[in-house]
Amino acid sequence: MPHPLVTEDQIKAFQSEGVVLIRGLFKDHVETLRRGVEVNMTEPGPYAAENLKEGDAGRFFDDYCNWQRIAEFEEVIRNSPAAEVAADLMQSASAQLFHDHVLVKEPGTSKPTPWHQDGPYYFVEGRQTVSFWSPLDPVREASLRCVAGSHLWKKAVLPTRWLSEENFYADSDVYMPVPDPDAEGMPIREWQMEPGDAVAFNYYILHGARGNESTDRRRAFSLRLVGDDARYVERPGRTSPPFPGHGMTTGDRLREDWFPVLWTRAA
Repeated sequence: MPHPLVTEDQIKAFQSEGVVLIRGLFKDHVETLRRGVEVNMTEPGPYAAENLKEGDAGRFFDDYCNWQRIAEFEEVIRNSPAAEVAADLMQSASAQLFHDHVLVKEPGTSKPTPWHQDGPYYFVEGRQTVSFWSPLDPVREASLRCVAGSHLWKKAVLPTRWLSEENFYADSDVYMPVPDPDAEGMPIREWQMEPGDAVAFNYYILHGARGNESTDRRRAFSLRLVGDDARYVERPGRTSPPFPGHGMTTGDRLREDWFPVLWTRAA
């Protein structure tokens, strides 16, 4: 039986559309995550970025891979139902941590999150992947937007750098250009959300978000997990996150001392 937060219909929808909304996934952990975000913004990690050009209004901060140094993040990752829910959605016997990610758009930030797929940036491949995107503030217009079914496209979308808009890898011919889902009439899923709700989506779902032109903050915590079939894969350049010195080779499962297994289904 799946976790009480997940229905069989949601599992089927996740497999076919690649994206579903899980209400209340982190509802008991919102205050803990808010404290963790404040620690993260006060003490940014080595991958922290400010994603606005000179003259842009507001602030768009993001940072990732901080769960080992920010106790609040590790507490939520290990004690929330996210790993079990992820395993249910992925139809996997286990759920393994890949990394955490914080994205904050302060009031008056007009810059959108560009359309992209996460998968091409990562050094992991597999059918069983899931990202949770959870706002820590109510969101109405600055919610995540996902193109249903895009995880099944035959060609991956070209990864680009958010600020410079340059191609992330030199070999761009193997990727399709970044589409304009609004102009092309693609099926976009987005929801008004409360703190602790979570959008669950496959690593190859095309997604983005509008700017935050409201008078309220939009803090979001993302958690990326993988299932049984996930394997390390070489990319044509430095991945994001890079995880230097990992020592894995193509076809390896992610090393559990760096990427712990958080949940395993009972036999």
